[in-house]
Parts: sequence; structure tokens; C-alpha cells
Amino acid sequence: MSAPGPEDGFFRSRWAVPPQGVTELDPSGLAPGFRAAGVHCGLKGGGATDVGIIAVEDGQELSSAILLTRNASAAAPIRVCHERCNQGDLRAAVINSGNANAATGEQGFRDAVAMQETTASELGLEAGQVAVAETGVIGVPLPVGEVVAGIGEAAAALSADGGEGFNEGIMTTDQWPKRCCLRAGGVTISAQAKGAGMIEPGFATMLCFIQTDAVIPDPDAALRVAVGSSFERITVDGQMSTNDTVLLQATGASGEELPEGLLEAVLLQLALEIVIDGEGATRAGRAEVLAARDPEEAERVVRAIGNSPLVKTALYGRDPNWGRIAQAAGMALAGEQISELGPDRIDADDLAGPGVEAELSVRLDRGDASAHLYFSDLTEGYVQLNAEYTT
Repeated sequence: MSAPGPEDGFFRSRWAVPPQGVTELDPSGLAPGFRAAGVHCGLKGGGATDVGIIAVEDGQELSSAILLTRNASAAAPIRVCHERCNQGDLRAAVINSGNANAATGEQGFRDAVAMQETTASELGLEAGQVAVAETGVIGVPLPVGEVVAGIGEAAAALSADGGEGFNEGIMTTDQWPKRCCLRAGGVTISAQAKGAGMIEPGFATMLCFIQTDAVIPDPDAALRVAVGSSFERITVDGQMSTNDTVLLQATGASGEELPEGLLEAVLLQLALEIVIDGEGATRAGRAEVLAARDPEEAERVVRAIGNSPLVKTALYGRDPNWGRIAQAAGMALAGEQISELGPDRIDADDLAGPGVEAELSVRLDRGDASAHLYFSDLTEGYVQLNAEYTT
């Protein structure tokens, strides 16, 4: 899997398998009953879109769920969503890219509140019905006047055809938009995501917005299950973001529930798009740990492997160096008594393959627990981009 071309469909990875009967629509489209827009307010140079709104149409029933970062240095919009939002009735979300509004103190919180209240006023909603999400540079005060003016423009431009502009408005170092609009049976689901760096779940290290006209009886449970098998299973650089946000909105207007496995497949493909678009990345890997003593041990070992710069550079160089995998696994089990990890228990051959996706596995022979993780390679491009991020 690499940068998508015009002929590529949405489900491009061998690891994301949708249920049968899914039809791909225009990826910039929205599920029925939703409107969106994106405009330029000045946070990003060159006239790039940097403020967006997505909202359900007036009169539509709605249920929603939102998941937010666990980072202790959570950004101001995360605090607003925790403290001021009705998380089951989020009829709109306002987003800016170019400024994370993180580590900005109480003024940053007031600025995020101003974004929420301005959007609510423009759309005729209560403030608690509007989620706020921001992404970009940390520690820089938000030029809230420019953002508020942009919110007014975006609110006036909302349309059922506004998905593309909205998606552009959430991107930062992304090389391509991550989005889809799909039809399955009698329901439609659309989604937009961003993410390329500062990626490791805890919960999710990215932004993602999902809209559907399906009936979802328990949106919070459905979202947690889907995130658990997708965004919780990826890493680019082992760094937990201050701004993680995933929002699910469902109108139920179709009268039908989502086909089993569809939400999970959509979020997994979006998660894999983030991995292969990891800053400077050229390949994606899937690491699996088998026969661990318990789930916690399997998780600890697989994350040590997926976040190892030595393993990641081996993925980049197509070097099936199983010794690096043994080292990472042994580091995660430091102080334990384990039998030697050799080539009979480590499969790294696929690292040398020609494909963009590669798999590796480790068998610990300590129990019956397992875990897997999707990770990106580590290249010179990652170092260059992050060395020059603010300069």
C-alpha cells in the first residue's frame, strides 16, 4: 500500500477486509443528512484550507460518541469536549489545522470555548452540541479572531458537497486526504481522517470524523470496539498526541443498522492510511506476537518491536534481520526467564519482500495470548521533517 492513485479504491490494504456488498461512492461525499465546509482563515500559508465544520442537517435525529486523547497535556479543545459537551448529542464539530491550541493555558481554553460558542450561534445549536478539535503546532497562542471569522465563513458555506473542503481543513503533514463514502445495503457511511506523525494510540493520535444514516443502538460501544481494532493498533513514532479526537455521528434515518464489521473495516483502512503516510514512511509492517503468557505481556512485546528504530529501519531497508526483533522482544521482557529467541521462533522473511506491506511474527512459547500492531518504517524523511517542523 502506497500513496493512492486515481484508480485505487478505498480498501487498498490486504489487512482491511470489508463485508460483502460494499459499494464505494465519491470519497469526498457525505452520508445523507450531513453538511460540511472548509475555508482559509490564515493559520496555514498559501491560502490552504484550515477551518472546517461538519454538522447534521436541521431536523435530523442524532446519536453520537466521541473518544479523546489520554495525554496528560491534553490540548484546550480536549478539555472543552470533556467539560462542556453533551457527548451523546454532538450535532456539529468545528476544527482548525495549523495550531494545536495545546500548552496554551487558560487563554487557550477560552479560545476553544469561543470556537464552540461561535459555531453554536451560527448553527442555532446549544454550545454543548458542538465538539471542538484542533491540530498543528503545540505551544503557540491561537489567533482566535481569525479563527472565529473563518467559522462564520464556513458556517455560511455548509453543503452536502462540502466533504472535500472539510477534509482539506483538517490536514497538516498529511500527503493525501484520508476519506471515504460507502454504501452497504440500505445505509451510507462517510469518514474523514488526518494523521501522519506523533502517532501511537493512547487512545488514537489523530483526528477522525464518521457520519452515517445507519441505526447504531449504542454508539459509544460501537466506536470503542472499532477503534480498539484500528487506531489503537497503530504506531508511527511511539508518540501520543495532545489532540486525539474521534467522533461518530449517526442519524438512523435509513432505519437499518450497519452491516457487521463495516465500521471496523473503515476505521482500520483509515488507520493504515495513517501508517503508510507516516512522516517520511515508505512501507507499513504488521508485527504479531504469539504464545505470550498473558495479553499484557503480548501487548508489551509487540509495541517494543513496532516502535524499535532498529526494526523500523530494517523494514525500510528490506533487511530480514531477525536479531533486531529478538533484541526488542527481549528488552520488553527484561528480567524474565525465557528460552532463547532464534530464527525457529521468529519469522522476518517478509521484511525482504518487494511489497509495501510486510509481516513479521514472534512466538514466545509462554502461553496462549497474542497481540498485533501495524507500524511504519523509519526513514531520513522523518528526521528531516521533524527537525525542521517549526523552523
